[in-house]
Amino acid sequence: MSEDENSAVGEQAPRSRKKAAKGSTEAPQGRSAAPSAKGAGAGAGGGRPDAASRAARPARSGAKPESRLAMVRRARRINRELADVYPYAHPELDFRNPFELLVATVLSAQTTDLRVNQTTPALFARYPSPEDMAAAVPEELEEIIRPTGFFRAKARSLMGLSASLRDDFGGEVPGRLEDLVTLPGVGRKTANVVLGNAFGVPGITVDTHFGRLVRRWKWTEQEDPEKVEADIAAIFPKSDWTMLSHRVIFHGRRICHSRKPACGACPIAPLCPAYGEGETDPEKAKKLLKYEMGGYPGQRLSPPPDYPGRPAPPSGAA
Repeated sequence: MSEDENSAVGEQAPRSRKKAAKGSTEAPQGRSAAPSAKGAGAGAGGGRPDAASRAARPARSGAKPESRLAMVRRARRINRELADVYPYAHPELDFRNPFELLVATVLSAQTTDLRVNQTTPALFARYPSPEDMAAAVPEELEEIIRPTGFFRAKARSLMGLSASLRDDFGGEVPGRLEDLVTLPGVGRKTANVVLGNAFGVPGITVDTHFGRLVRRWKWTEQEDPEKVEADIAAIFPKSDWTMLSHRVIFHGRRICHSRKPACGACPIAPLCPAYGEGETDPEKAKKLLKYEMGGYPGQRLSPPPDYPGRPAPPSGAA
């Protein structure tokens, strides 16, 4: 499965680092502020936003190397701009409680959040609690989660973590990272997703999109997810970690794609050292936008009330 199709939250091994595209430059010093990103969200009907009209020129070549202080200031500026572009950023897995989020996050490895969201309604109708899932017939559980791929391994993880929750945690999902990572199939990334979105504990989610973007933006050169997490944690206050993760992942899924980023439609282009790696023509770049930014349905069947796009269709819908 392609990198863009990979889930934002499933546990994945680090990728080998790709070479930077020819012509990319370091961020310049003393550039004027990026265009305002306020009001960039799509309308309630899922209409296309005007991100392309706010994209900026590429960074100047020949600029002196960026200092650590300048990088931190630029990184924080990007976060502020993304907050204006995606005020509705959120986890793109449907869930109603910590157990559902934990299960959905484990299922999301090597598949799309959309596929998980189309699978979990039947799953949670059949197994609404850790006790129910721990007692599942493996073959029946496998058949329900088959659309998410790697269904046998995932079924083992789900039954194992459910048994552990039942036996060791009183049937409740623990709210501490050191406890979560003891559960079968749960690594640090999954634990941070659950902590940040079910318990309000700040955490950085280093998924495929997050790692790609923070390297493009020169916030880190690390490939290992834990080292990336440590580098980014040193740039931002802890209170920003969870929403920063959502914003970066949203941007990676909608505009800053892996193979062909929509540079000409990017509202943070003036702050990006990798401007020019993708399509710079505004009209052509607009055609690369995804989800609500391109006027298409999102990934959640039940998105938050402030989501400006259309919900995803249920499984089997035309």
